[in-house]
Amino acid sequence: MKRPISKLIRPSVLRLKPYSSARDEFKGNSDGMVFLDANENPFGSGLNRYPDPKQNKLRTELAALKGVQVDKLLLGNGSDEVLDLIVRVFCEPKEDNMILLPPTYGMYEVVAGVNNIDVIKVNLKSDFQPNVDAILEEVNDFTKIIFLCSPNNPSANTMLNSSVEEILNNFDGIVVIDEAYADFSTGPGWVDQLDNFPNLIVTQTLSKAYGLAGIRLGMCFASEEIINALNRIKPPYNINQLTQDEALKAVGQQNDVLGQIKEILKQRDELTEALNDLSIVKHVWPSEANFLLVEVDKANQRYNELIELGIVVRNRSSLPGCNNCLRFTVGTEEENQKLIQALNQLK
Repeated sequence: MKRPISKLIRPSVLRLKPYSSARDEFKGNSDGMVFLDANENPFGSGLNRYPDPKQNKLRTELAALKGVQVDKLLLGNGSDEVLDLIVRVFCEPKEDNMILLPPTYGMYEVVAGVNNIDVIKVNLKSDFQPNVDAILEEVNDFTKIIFLCSPNNPSANTMLNSSVEEILNNFDGIVVIDEAYADFSTGPGWVDQLDNFPNLIVTQTLSKAYGLAGIRLGMCFASEEIINALNRIKPPYNINQLTQDEALKAVGQQNDVLGQIKEILKQRDELTEALNDLSIVKHVWPSEANFLLVEVDKANQRYNELIELGIVVRNRSSLPGCNNCLRFTVGTEEENQKLIQALNQLK
């Protein structure tokens, strides 16, 4: 029988009394009220007041868009803050550990290091799918979190549902599925599975498909119990007013977002076809994201040559299973053509 979520949360977090801001304490209608409670500058600039610490309007819109209850959604200053909050809620420093599946997003390990949490690494298989048996064999009494990235960065593939379900059903801890690139995938994702798996946390972002990397807004979907625990340690005003305003605007422009996703997918297919015709390209992995992992003949050399030609890509050769691999973000049609033209110049 699995441990209840309350037994996974650090005791110090359960004992913590969350900070209560002035905006938390006043519950009434703000219309016509004179606010002298938060030591704000009284001269209106449009930004002289603190933002809503609970982001109620934005969370309501996002929850409706994603088909979840508002109380199962937490917003962070980018997904990186969300990941850090998760680790701090569940992992006791110098005691607990987490499992990572390289090659994967590097920030998981950074967050672990910052919080003094041990990391156990179980490499993905050659097809970049989880080795479920090996993962479960590494679990011990102090393993609190397993991180899955799907679609995975840098391999761009989604994790098999059967593998993810096996981990969720057999791991006595928290499973975090990072879906930063889910908007580009044909799969349904895992947000609608929260009620079936109490130990599931799903993270998403507005940085990729919504083109809002500059505003730093990450989303966390989980049970109400987990969200309440995360809110205990969340900074009171972690989402500034400008970010909330821009996010609300984007959420209200779904046709534009869907149009851009469609164009990116079209360009991804065309770029894949063009890359496969190049002699220096050895393999292009299928992608469910807005980028391609590409094996070339000499990655370090090609990376430097592309820089000389004015194109910056990502060299992923040092990661497990990614020998001689470059990662190409799908750009505009013009940018992709420049990339292919540059690669054609390389001998």
